[in-house]
Formats: sequence, structure tokens, C-alpha cells
Amino acid sequence: MPTPDFIVELRENIGHAPLWLSGVCGVVFDDAGRVLLTQRVEHRRWALVSGILEPGEQPAQGLVREIREETGVEAKVERLAALVADPPMVLPNGDQCQFLTLTFRCRYVSGRARVADEENVAVSWFARDELPQLKGSAVRRIEHASVVEGPPYFLT
Repeated sequence: MPTPDFIVELRENIGHAPLWLSGVCGVVFDDAGRVLLTQRVEHRRWALVSGILEPGEQPAQGLVREIREETGVEAKVERLAALVADPPMVLPNGDQCQFLTLTFRCRYVSGRARVADEENVAVSWFARDELPQLKGSAVRRIEHASVVEGPPYFLT
């Protein structure tokens, strides 16, 4: 994902020091129960739509924006499915960060799933029993979002 300008500006002051970031992730289901995935440019793996919130941006609105920008799909956020502090990471350029990720269950509204930005090489819908290989965190997020009602998942 391209680095938002506000992070580039912060990095000018803090260098590679750890940075706590707010992330959003969408598990978008269509009427057939399929899941929307993107194939990322940087590693060619399939992934859920995700992104970094801009300062002051509301999480659900930021996620709807990310889904539209990356896939051309209009989606509606139905509920918060999970709230998880992801493990700290070090990016290839040496930047250290950790995400607090809000995962939302979303419903397809309109649009044709397509590559709509420079971050992805493919966008497609997948049946739950035909998902490509995904990172474990994506599998868990899909499981949490598959629950239609109830409280979001979080560690206690």
C-alpha cells in the first residue's frame, strides 16, 4: 500500500522508530456469500482489502473509501467483526510499525470488481470453500466476519 503523506511527514521527524497506526480491513460478502479479495502488487499474494486511516477519518468511512479505491466496488459496512493489535513489524525500508486493525463485515452494494489502483494486480470474488492461500490473519478475519450478529472479536 502506498504510504500516506502524513506518515511520510512523521517519518521525516522520527526516522525508523516504532509508529502505532490505525488500520481497517474489510471482509466484503456478495449475495452469494463470496468474499472479495485483491492480489497485491508487492508480493502477489491474495489479501482482504485493507488500508491506513487518515488523521480524523472515521473507520467505517475510511474502509468504504479503501474498498472503492482498490476494487471499484461500493460496499456497506454492516458491523465491527474484530479489533486486534497486530504484531509489530519492520518494513523492507527499516520502518517499524504496529497496527491496531479494525476488521469490518461488509456487504456488496454495487460496482464491478476490478483493479482500480496501482496496489493490486487482480481483484476477484471467491467462494468460502475455494479461497486461495491466505495469511493466517486473513483467514481469522474472514471467520470473525462470517458471524452475522454478536460482539466483535477481541483478546481479553
